Amino acid sequence: MDRRSGAPAVAAGVLALALVALPALAAPALGVGPTITVRAGDTLSAIALRTHTTVARLVALNHLADPNRIYAGQRLVTSAGAAGAATRAGSRPAPATRMHLVVAGEHLTGIAIRYGTTVATLLRLNRIIDPNRIYAGQRLTVPAAGSTGRTASAGSSSGRPMPNPSVTHRIAAGENLTLIARHYGTSIAAIVSANRLADASFIRAGELLRIPGARPGGPGVAPVGGHIATDVARRMASRSGTRELIAREARRAGVPASLALAVAWQESGWQQGVVSSAGAIGVMQLTPATGDWVATAMLGRAVNLHDAGQNVRAGVTLLHHYLVRYHGDRQRTLAAYYQGQRAVDEHGIYPVSRPYIASILALEALFGS
Repeated sequence: MDRRSGAPAVAAGVLALALVALPALAAPALGVGPTITVRAGDTLSAIALRTHTTVARLVALNHLADPNRIYAGQRLVTSAGAAGAATRAGSRPAPATRMHLVVAGEHLTGIAIRYGTTVATLLRLNRIIDPNRIYAGQRLTVPAAGSTGRTASAGSSSGRPMPNPSVTHRIAAGENLTLIARHYGTSIAAIVSANRLADASFIRAGELLRIPGARPGGPGVAPVGGHIATDVARRMASRSGTRELIAREARRAGVPASLALAVAWQESGWQQGVVSSAGAIGVMQLTPATGDWVATAMLGRAVNLHDAGQNVRAGVTLLHHYLVRYHGDRQRTLAAYYQGQRAVDEHGIYPVSRPYIASILALEALFGS
C-alpha cells in the first residue's frame, strides 16, 4: 500500500471519504494538552465517542494520512487546545485561503490549475485522502491569490516543476486506473488530467492512455491482461533470491506460494529496504506493532522486521492466520492485511480496499499459472 502500513492490529472503522474540509493545523506536539494512547483493538470512531469529539476532528488534529491506520501505543491529540498550543509554540502561519465550491465534472487537477496551486497543496489543506474522491457541492479550501502554497521542486532553481516523462499505455481487458497508476508509479489524478477523462471509472479495453510522470522502475503491479509486463518481469528475475525466500516460507506455513508472492510484490516489490511513511518495514510491509503482535501471539519469539528472513516469516505467518480465521476467503484475508482484522470483523471490506484486493488476486493468478 507508499502509502499505508499493511498493519492489521488496529483500524479506524470509518472511511476517509466521509471527511469534509477542515482548517489546516500545524503538526501537534503531543503532550501539550489532552491526549490518548491507542489500545490494541481501538478504532478511531470508538476513540471519538470516548473523548466526545468526531473522527474528522481527530484526523485533522493529528494529521493522520489515513484514518484507517492507527496502531496500538500511538498517542493522539484529542482536543483543539492541545493542537492549538502546538501551533502557538512556533509553527509557521498558514497561507491565506479562500473557498471553492466544487461543480459537477471538476477534479483536483483542474482546480489546482485554476488557482495556480498544486494537487498536493489541496490535499493538505482539505485533509483529502483520495484525490479522486471529490463531489459536486463540496467546499474546498484553496490558496488565496498570491498565496499558492507551492514549494520549489528538487532540481528546479526557478521553483517550477521539472517536466515528467510520459509513456503510452494500451488498456487491457480487466484493467482499471488504479492498477495502471500503480504499475507506472503515478497517480490516478495525473492520468485523468493528461487524458481529459470525464469519468475515471469508465475506460475501455484497447484505448490508449498517456501516462505522465511514469516511473517504470518502481515496484508497480502487473497488468491483469493475462501476462506480466516485460519491465516488471525483469525486476522480478533480479530479485529471485527474495522470491525463493517467500515461496519457502509459504510452504512452511501452509500458505499458497502464489498468494504470498503476490502480497509481497504488491507491498514492496520484493524489496527489504522499503519503509513506508507509516513506518511499515520490509518485504511484507509490517509495522513494529504488527510485528510484535505476530511475534507474541503466533510465533512465540521476537521478530526483527529489518531482517529479510524474519520479516517474510512474520508476514507469511500473518497471512496464514487470516486464511484460517476467514476459512480460506481470499477477499477477507487480503482486506484484513490491508485495513486490519478488527475492521473486517466489524465493518466488512471497505470500498477503498477493493482495488488492493483485485490487484493481488490478479498477481496471484499470474504467479500460479
